[in-house]
Amino acid sequence: MPRYELNDYPPVAVTVDLVALTIRDDTLCALVVRRGQPPYAGRWALPGGFVRPGEDLDEAAARELMEETGVPVDRLHLEQLASYGAPQRDPRMRVITVAYLGLAPDLPLPSAGGDAAGARWAPVAELMTARLAFDHRQILADGVERARAKLEYTPLATTFCAGEFTVAELRRVYEIVWGTELDSRNFHRKVTGTEGFLVPTGRTTTRDGGRPAQLYRPGELRFLHPPMTRASIPERGAGG
Repeated sequence: MPRYELNDYPPVAVTVDLVALTIRDDTLCALVVRRGQPPYAGRWALPGGFVRPGEDLDEAAARELMEETGVPVDRLHLEQLASYGAPQRDPRMRVITVAYLGLAPDLPLPSAGGDAAGARWAPVAELMTARLAFDHRQILADGVERARAKLEYTPLATTFCAGEFTVAELRRVYEIVWGTELDSRNFHRKVTGTEGFLVPTGRTTTRDGGRPAQLYRPGELRFLHPPMTRASIPERGAGG
């Protein structure tokens, strides 16, 4: 058996990056920071940084998010998205990053810290045409696509809602993330007719305008079967 020689392999660094998504002013937004140091100083980037010795990936993600933006990780639904390791993705050295996807209701304004020169919530549509640092535009696109797909087969959309919400508010989440308008009657029938998806609270609200609307909270359902695809809920005016 060949002997393993550490010097035969070049050093590789590991980082974490976060695609943190929320809805602000009826717009899907992502959290970005302005880089204060080279490389790509001055460009917008996803929050993230190097994993420290003795630190696991989840700890690094939580630390970087708090240091660079002031947003606590416990405010988000967080899951690993993917790993990115193209040899030239970082001009400093070979760097492999583990990206996370975070989702939450309307989060507070970020406060830049650490080596970030600025931080803000930016519309995803704006960022997808911007020159982000590293390969962060691709990571962002993958994160948004993951969120869109998971809305089809899980109740993840409720993560964007407050603790109690109306069906209209939940439908608006789907419309914003999917980028389409849905037929309200078909949507209402789908989400309230799927056992375990929503649980009525017994309370109502008039914040949507018009008649009092029933308030719901998330149920215990983990996966939607069959999935709630965009095709299964026609667009507004398309019939169904």
